[in-house]
Amino acid sequence: MHSVEQAKAHGTVDLSVHGLKDLGQVYYNLSVPELYEHAITRGEGVLSSHGGLMCDTGKSTGRSPKDRFIIDQPSIHEDIDWNNINQPKDQATWDHMRKRVEEYLAGKNVYVSDVFCGAEKEYRIGVRVISEMPFQSLFARNQFISLDQAQDPEEHSPDWVGLNVPKLKADPASDNSRSDVFVLLNLEARMVLVVGTEYAGEIKKGIFSVMSYLMPKAGVMNMHCSANIGANGKSAVFFGLSGTGKTSLSADPERTLIGDDEHGWHDGGLFNYEGGCYAKVIDLSEEGEPQIWQACHTFGTVVENVVFDPASRKIDFADDSKTPNTRCGYDLRIIKNAARDGKGPVPSDVVFLTCDAFGVLPPLSRLTKEQAMYHFLLGYTAKVAGTEVGVVEPQAAFSACFGAPFMMLRPSVYGNMLMERIEKHDCRVWLLNTGWSGGGYGVGERINIKYSRAMLHAALDGKLDEVEHTTDPIFGLSVPSTCPGVPDEMMLPWLGWPERNAYDEAAQKLAGMFTEQFAKYEAGVSDAVKATGPKV
Repeated sequence: MHSVEQAKAHGTVDLSVHGLKDLGQVYYNLSVPELYEHAITRGEGVLSSHGGLMCDTGKSTGRSPKDRFIIDQPSIHEDIDWNNINQPKDQATWDHMRKRVEEYLAGKNVYVSDVFCGAEKEYRIGVRVISEMPFQSLFARNQFISLDQAQDPEEHSPDWVGLNVPKLKADPASDNSRSDVFVLLNLEARMVLVVGTEYAGEIKKGIFSVMSYLMPKAGVMNMHCSANIGANGKSAVFFGLSGTGKTSLSADPERTLIGDDEHGWHDGGLFNYEGGCYAKVIDLSEEGEPQIWQACHTFGTVVENVVFDPASRKIDFADDSKTPNTRCGYDLRIIKNAARDGKGPVPSDVVFLTCDAFGVLPPLSRLTKEQAMYHFLLGYTAKVAGTEVGVVEPQAAFSACFGAPFMMLRPSVYGNMLMERIEKHDCRVWLLNTGWSGGGYGVGERINIKYSRAMLHAALDGKLDEVEHTTDPIFGLSVPSTCPGVPDEMMLPWLGWPERNAYDEAAQKLAGMFTEQFAKYEAGVSDAVKATGPKV
């Protein structure tokens, strides 16, 4: 263990400014090897055969969205889109939980990582992540922009705090929580409090929610998307929920990666919020996703909830017995073709990713700007097994802006900002289905990632601009009839079904769901946008 003197060698930090007093030892900005040592010594993780730190997160192997709440305060009340995702809690609940946390941490050691969120200096925030678990400190160092990534680390100030106490369990009877997990966002206190879960993804998503509130007020389009740059110098953004391919498709050896999950779009271009990636690794293969494979086998990476051989420490990526939501969190600098400054030009292409569990949407469609608004507000996909607690197989889901769990303002705020930018910069817009083909879940097959990549390359390189397109008779989408490297029968989804009647029935069912879901947005959109809906 480190002595107080050794801890101080990393710099000093006074956590009493955050209400934390009488703590044990405060480990401040430890190096990656030191965090490894602490995590392994405390039994939080073990070394993989290639140097990754393998950690289990207990019963919480995904986010707990029903346990996430926002402290309702007069200064923010009118701004927040209150719903079953953005749920309110009162100030008294916050004060009570803060006191419980302070009492719980008295005498305990904590780990502090100071990081930035936002690669564009004008819009970034300084974040201080405090946790009782060193592996979570390493996760935060990987996911956000660490001080050694930043060009001006001396300018860091803890504007916002992420306070993580996974070993403390909330009590619904006395704490006003829903379960033993409690995630509270307090915008006035500038703090995200995570209680009762070791799943490290709650840390980054809490801060991303904060950015979804702050950035539009600064004139920045907040996006749950990945982004990369082609050899022609043009960039693309990929909107989609977890499991739709944001990380896998943006980690393209032929394109420069900006980031895989969270970005801002201002007048001058794009910027990543993070300094790392958080990739799903179930069924990961070196051939299919070489960059993520390399990251999983690199020292410094946190690999969550994977099964491994206890002797060789070799990971079995096909084993989902712990969870289908196995993940790795790694420093973006591991990716050789990543943009070192985390920035890119204004995108020429906008791609919406959906994982269609019904198997009826075309694998690739070109959208008009009105269709873009429709599908952005709709945010159709399938919740993929393991991404959230209780989801064991894909389920049809609608998530406004392809990121409703992380968006704190009304969907129209983000939708209008996106449409303004699409129109101003004449962006091409695509809908890419990474779900099922030849039938729905349990009948058809998941679209091979090599075909998705081939379609993306062709679309982004302009190779589909002049090919013949077919209009989908139900969804009204413009579908390329052919694409280099992809079987023609895959481009038009009904051709892959054994019976056309079965396809039509499934398509009509999904179209009805689209119409029913979009009804909540009709009052705020033009007739032209409404007219792009499916023909039921």
